[in-house]
Amino acid sequence: MGRVQNLQDQQKQWESCRSAYLLSLSCVHVSQMSSKNIAAKELGINLESGDEAEYFKWFLACLLFGKPVQQSVAKRAILNLIDEDITSPDAIQRAGWDRLVEILDEGHYVRYDFSTATKLLDVSSAIKETHGTFGNLLSECSNASELSASLQKFKGVGPKTAEIFLREMEPRLYPK
Repeated sequence: MGRVQNLQDQQKQWESCRSAYLLSLSCVHVSQMSSKNIAAKELGINLESGDEAEYFKWFLACLLFGKPVQQSVAKRAILNLIDEDITSPDAIQRAGWDRLVEILDEGHYVRYDFSTATKLLDVSSAIKETHGTFGNLLSECSNASELSASLQKFKGVGPKTAEIFLREMEPRLYPK
């Protein structure tokens, strides 16, 4: 019985610390948030390569930057995923929810860690089921509007995520 109580006490302590940390994040002043758009290159993502894997890394980054979190937090989270080589739909599925939450938390992406881990799993699964690969999804769309609409069909992907993704991808996929 003492062991169970000890675990319950540890859980309460962890929840209390997590709540305090989340509260501190919500007190960040707007002036501390960067208004500069992050670029794939700043994350070590090479879109110039034309490689589907690099395109998916950028999409993954956009999923993280699409949430209302500080850019530095989203940047740390995507860099952690890249460091752990969790940068493909298959790798996301293999990592699983618990590991994704750990990695997001390590990057201080704690406010949306649970929902984002779920979203990453849902989106990667939907890409595989619906399109087979991310490259297939990209090639099935003939213009940026179609791609934006296709991306937004995934649960949890809204206009902001699609906009961030297309900011760098539209000129590469649909040159004028």
